[in-house]
This record gives sequence, structure tokens and C-alpha cells, in this order.
Amino acid sequence: MSPVRLEALHASGIKSISDLIYFFPRRYIDRSRILPISQLNDHSGSVTVIGKVVRIEEIGFARKKRLQVTIHDGSGSLTGVWFKGLSYFKKRFSDGQVVSFFGPVKSFGRQLSMSHPDVEDIEENDDTYRGIIPVYPSNQFFKNTYITSLVLRNWITEIINARSLEEYLPTYLLREHQLVSRAEALQFIHHPKTQDEPIAGVRRFKFEELLLFQLSMMRLRKDTIEKHPGPKLSSGEMTKTFLKDSLPFELTDGQLTSLVDIQADVSSGRQMNRLIQGDVGSGKTVVAAAVMLMAVDSGYQAAMMAPTEILAEQHYQTFISYLGPLGLNVRLLTGNQSASLRRDILTDVEGGGAHIVVGTHALIQDQVKFHRLGLAVIDEQHRFGVLQRSNLLGKGQHPHVLVMSATPIPRSLAMTLYSDMDISLIKGLPAGRKPISTVVRYDRNRDEMYEFMRGEINKGGQVYVVYPLVEESEAMELKDATMGLEQLSKVFPEFQVGLVHGRMKSEEKDAVMKRFSLGEIQILISTTVIEVGVNVPNASIMVIEHAERFGLSQLHQLRGRIGRGSRKSYCILMTDVKRSKDAKVRLDTMARTSDGFEIAEVDLKLRGPGDFLGTKQSGLPDFRFADVVEDQAYVFEARQWALRITSDDPLLKKAENAGLKHVFERYFQSKAKYFAMG
Repeated sequence: MSPVRLEALHASGIKSISDLIYFFPRRYIDRSRILPISQLNDHSGSVTVIGKVVRIEEIGFARKKRLQVTIHDGSGSLTGVWFKGLSYFKKRFSDGQVVSFFGPVKSFGRQLSMSHPDVEDIEENDDTYRGIIPVYPSNQFFKNTYITSLVLRNWITEIINARSLEEYLPTYLLREHQLVSRAEALQFIHHPKTQDEPIAGVRRFKFEELLLFQLSMMRLRKDTIEKHPGPKLSSGEMTKTFLKDSLPFELTDGQLTSLVDIQADVSSGRQMNRLIQGDVGSGKTVVAAAVMLMAVDSGYQAAMMAPTEILAEQHYQTFISYLGPLGLNVRLLTGNQSASLRRDILTDVEGGGAHIVVGTHALIQDQVKFHRLGLAVIDEQHRFGVLQRSNLLGKGQHPHVLVMSATPIPRSLAMTLYSDMDISLIKGLPAGRKPISTVVRYDRNRDEMYEFMRGEINKGGQVYVVYPLVEESEAMELKDATMGLEQLSKVFPEFQVGLVHGRMKSEEKDAVMKRFSLGEIQILISTTVIEVGVNVPNASIMVIEHAERFGLSQLHQLRGRIGRGSRKSYCILMTDVKRSKDAKVRLDTMARTSDGFEIAEVDLKLRGPGDFLGTKQSGLPDFRFADVVEDQAYVFEARQWALRITSDDPLLKKAENAGLKHVFERYFQSKAKYFAMG
């Protein structure tokens, strides 16, 4: 292998023999299903054709040049056309060369063509590839170093034929789960005889990878959470009074079930590590308040960390109203307080006078010292980095951990991302909350919408109007919040119109939000700064301008700002008639359902796990073979098998698990950085 090719392989992430044999084809050509060129037309879609190169020619001048390569298969001719990379592709072809073109067919008169088709070399007299031909990422992937799909096939074939491939998975697992062996799987993937063989081969490696991951998460849980003792908490007088007498409403079944789960955790003597997932407005904060009271009843302090000052302030006010009458000292710690107030709060926290502390990132600063922290609640945990979460836990001696998320996460993703945590779901809405009606509207409906807004405000309601930008962007051609303020002030001169956005200082935002909460402002124009944490029961209309520009989960979070009182509420999604296919799916989904978990499933399929969670802080490892969106069934199966194996042989000491232990230890070490952060 030449140094140039070796360097290209390394640059593309292939640094070992193992990397090469696990470099899988991106598609397959089934030569038995290839149509003659004479049978193709504009309606054929994307197809594969094979023929001999009969003409190579450059046409045009300067920037309008194009390369045309015509192939003939005995029945007719088809021309591949390139407008970029002409010098490379001109060298790529030669007269008489047998190649395959893959792409959509277009006809111009009698001439058929493909624009920038995928190209593969075909060895005309090589019987090895007369049937199903694997096609690997090549050429462009390797920076045009002439590592073609054919070259890769030859290398991989030589390696597989020369090596004895050890099996790692136990025989009982292969048999019961109907998996092919490692050697068979690689043969099926690189040298398939039928269309089904690559599917069976890849299935084996997807399952193996997910199984190793689940086994790793179970080890992580055993080595961390289950190893640590946790403070024993129980319900005392304050907790019982709060749940029985203080709340002006009955807890939902989901809330009660979550509390039962949590009570079992915190009374066990082991550190709790539990996630509460609930849709917007499902009542997670009430559950958190009850658990905090258990901590205080048991002689400990409790802390809640929220991602924004607005959300921290919201929780603080909620806890003051819930817990203040019980005689509890609740303090709020943010980065925007005066030095004297901050000193007072820090003294109160360290001395034990503060029973409950609510704050932002300010909670994890070095100066913050707790007297006896027994419970750490983390709200919207996906917005915090791993280090920030661990810094909060370091403020106490293995305090119980309760994580809350109002971003519904599909089950397959939760089982992967939070495999080391126990999960409680709160479904449904508290009593008195009415479902929100959601509709899609266009500019032609604007006057009608304004009249509807006026009618609702005259009945005592309030309105959010959300824009995606603060200042006008000519590139995006979007109306911005600043212009919206000017326009709506003219349309509604009889009402107070306010503006809040992310570039305002915290005290300015808080002042506007307070006026809106008090009803002094009837229409609040905002950017997505109000996505989480704002609770205005009187707000009954949410207008989202350019709704097609927002993500699905973001739209759902925004909609959750209304319908928080007894009023019937409406979400109006304003959009352009012309929108992308994905945008139409997002808006149609919003209009069809208010179930956050159903919305999350659609969002995950549209965006993929990295974008769904936020790539940098998603907490997802890099899976080589598996896709937690597409392979949900494998995720569930792998988890069940991991539970079965660890309950029967926790340390993998049995002879039948020797191979699994070997590959597991290697996998666990390779992911050490991820698992250390998890």
C-alpha cells in the first residue's frame, strides 16, 4: 500500500486492520435486477446501470464547461454529466472501461442522462462480483486518492480470507437471539449472495454494540450509584401537611406513582439517581417540592439548579408559595445579586439556616458551601454540562439526585442516554388544565387573527407573540421582534404591548415579565427567551411567527407557556404557504397532537439524536453500527439481554461468557472517557 493511500485511510479514521474490515458498504448493486438502458425513462427514478465507456468529452468553455461520459450496455446509451471536478473525473474514465452509474435518470429528447452519478468500476470477467456488489464510500471520502470501491473490496477480501475471526458472543445468545457468528456476519456484509445477508450481518453487529453499551451502563451504575450510601430520608410532619392539607388540588396518578418510586429510593440507604420525565405543565415541580420536604424533615438541606435566572426565579416563587407557610427558609442564589445579599445567602446556606436553595450555575461556585446537603434537584438537565452536574453533587456527601426534564425523550433514547438512572414518567395534566387548540395560519388570515386576539384580551386574556429573531436579518427575510412591537402597537393602540428578548439585561427582562404577570401588559412580544420557566395563568393565546423556522420540540415548549390556568387556550402557528417537507411535518404534528412523547418521537426521526439533544451535551456515545432512532427494537432487546446476563453472571466469570468478558472489558476501556463523564 502506498504512503499516500495509507495517509488517506488514516485521515478517514481507518487506522487498523480491524477498522478496515468494519468499514461497511454504503449500498449494494444487485446485477440480477439491473434494467437495460433501453427500458429507462424519466419515471425510472434512481437506478443502477452498467455499461462500457464509449465516449469521453468536455463541452463548453470556462466556467460553463461540463464533462460527458457515455456508456453503452448493448441495448442503448446513457450519458453521465459532471459540472464540478472535471479534471479528476476525466482521468477517472478510459475507453472500454466497464462501470456502473447510479442516480436519477433524466431524458433530453432520445438521450438519457444522469447528473453527477455515483460511479463504480466493474470487472467484466470477475465472477466474484457477478451477483451482489458491495459499494463502499470511496474517492471523495478518501480525498480523491484513487481508493476506489474495487480497491477496498480487494483489500477486505484478502484480510478476511487470511484471518481467523474469533467469536465473542456466547453460543446460547447467538442461538436464542438467532444471530449469525462474527465470521458469517462479515462474509454476509462484504460478500453477500442474497439481499438478506447484509441485513443479517449488520443486525449482529448492531446488537453486539448495544449489548456492550448496556452492560457498561450497568457496571457504571453498580460502581457508582449503587456503591454509594445515601442519606435516609422519610416523610415527616411538614411533608404530610404539605401533601394532605397545603395543596389546593389533588395529585395526579403520575405524580403519586413518581412519589412512591422516590420514597422507596430515598429510604433505601443508597444514593438515589432518578429522572422524572413529564410533559410541559405535568406537575414535576410539586413532586420536587415534596421530596425537598422529605430532606428537610430528615435534617438535611435541598438544592435545585435551573438553567436560567427566569426559571430559577419561577421555581423560587413557587416554593415560597408552597413551602413558606410551613415555616421554611427558601433562598434564591443567582449571579446577578448584590454583594451584600450574596454574603447573607452564603452565610445562611453554610450555617444551615437555609432549608432550600434555588439557583442557577451560581450554586456550583467554590464559595457556596452547604451545611448538610441531602438532595440535589437538577431541572432541564440536558441544558447543563456533565461537569456542572457533578460539581453540584460535590457540595454534599453523596446527596440524592433527582433530575427533572420537561423535554420528553422517546423511550429508546431514554434507555440509552439514561441507562444508569431510574426513570419515572408523569403523563397527563393536573386537574383543571384544559387542552390547547393549535392551528396553522397564513398571512392572508392575519386580520382575522388580530380580531380574535382583541376578543380574547377584552375577555381578560393575554397574548404571547413569539419571533425567531431580535433584529431583522435580510438573509432570512424574517420579521423580527422589534418590528413586531412597532406594528402591534399600531394595530392594538388600546392595549399595552411589551417586548422581551435575550439581549436585554436580566433586570430589564424581569421587569417586563413581572408587568406581564401582573396583567399590566396585555400583549408580550418575545423571542424564545420565554421557552421555559414562565408561568402566567392568564395567558391564553400563543402566536408563533415564522413557525416553520422553529424546531418541533421548541414549538412544543413554547406552546407550554399557555394553558396554565383555567382559560381555554389557543396556539396559532403563522407560516408561509411555501415550506419544506420537514416544516410541514412539524406544523402538522403540532396541530394534530399535544402529547409531548409523541411529538418527541417525530422530532427525533426528523433530526436524529445528536441534534435532538444538542450535540455537545447530548451525553450519547458515538455508536459505530447502531442508530438509536432506527434501531429501537435492538435497544430494547439488548437491554433485556444485559439484565439477564448480569443477573445470572454479574462479573462474567462463567466459561460460556469468557469471550463476552474479553470484548466487554476492551469496549469499556475504549469508552472510559464517556463512562467517567456519565
